[in-house]
Amino acid sequence: MKTNAMTFDREPRLLVVGDVMLDRYWFGDVSRISPEAPVPIVRVEKRDERLGGAANVARNAVALGARTGLLGVVGQDEAGDVVQRLVTDLNISSYLNRDAAIPTIIKLRVIGRQQQLLRIDFENAPSDAVLSNKLTQFNALLPEYDVIVLSDYNKGSLVNVTQMIASARSMGKRILVDPKGDDFSRYRGASILTPNKSELRQVVGSWKSEEELTSKAQHLRAELELEALLVTRSEEGMSLYTANQVLHIPTIAREVYDVSGAGDTVIATLATMLGAGAALDEAVATANRAGGIVVGKLGTATVTREELFGAA
Repeated sequence: MKTNAMTFDREPRLLVVGDVMLDRYWFGDVSRISPEAPVPIVRVEKRDERLGGAANVARNAVALGARTGLLGVVGQDEAGDVVQRLVTDLNISSYLNRDAAIPTIIKLRVIGRQQQLLRIDFENAPSDAVLSNKLTQFNALLPEYDVIVLSDYNKGSLVNVTQMIASARSMGKRILVDPKGDDFSRYRGASILTPNKSELRQVVGSWKSEEELTSKAQHLRAELELEALLVTRSEEGMSLYTANQVLHIPTIAREVYDVSGAGDTVIATLATMLGAGAALDEAVATANRAGGIVVGKLGTATVTREELFGAA
């Protein structure tokens, strides 16, 4: 496959489904400690709002040139309005369900002197009625997309993930899952799972050698009937496990500034490359490169085609 900064062999068509969030950043100066408690006082000078969670996956895919749809749940509130506006501004096809019973999930980060000092989370699980409607909508959207990305942050939007995978698989779709929790059995039948090493350890237990890790990873891949298991390993790079090979890709040496949303960038890049017709090995190598770039940026960020492939 020929890829460069401007063209793909075919247009990637991605449907991202999962926990939609709004990432808010308050930036300020820190010059003294509070007299009320031993904590820094941040004088807020700037505020920023970005798409988070599954919405950040969609944001990354669009930045790479994929035609992207986003299916998720937000509240009938001001933060939900902000998410809708940001999604529309990025030309992401919006299939957001508004749930009046819950607030939009918000992660508020307070940054002082370019360091994260505090994070405050606001979240509630979506209602059953909205989730039922979401599953119906998912099934209706499947014919329009080639690659399905399920972004699970364990916030309640993917309680029907087993049915979603079964429906997508029956239609021959490629299904990528960013998993959470200590039981991956609900993801059985997906194409590719992309846990980090901490998430994998929760499921298979610890390992003392590469051989033991390979054994446990391959057993999990086979048990869940996966095409591949891609484990992101921070400074150790990535490891891809398929029925025919084990591929270790070293990390790209660069300064790590902020790992927020790095997993979103990796799965979005992997899905975009596969949707464009890339071989799995090439897609993983590109995703590894994208992850190495995005950790050098502050907060949930994106990577462009120019950064990945250079100018056309």
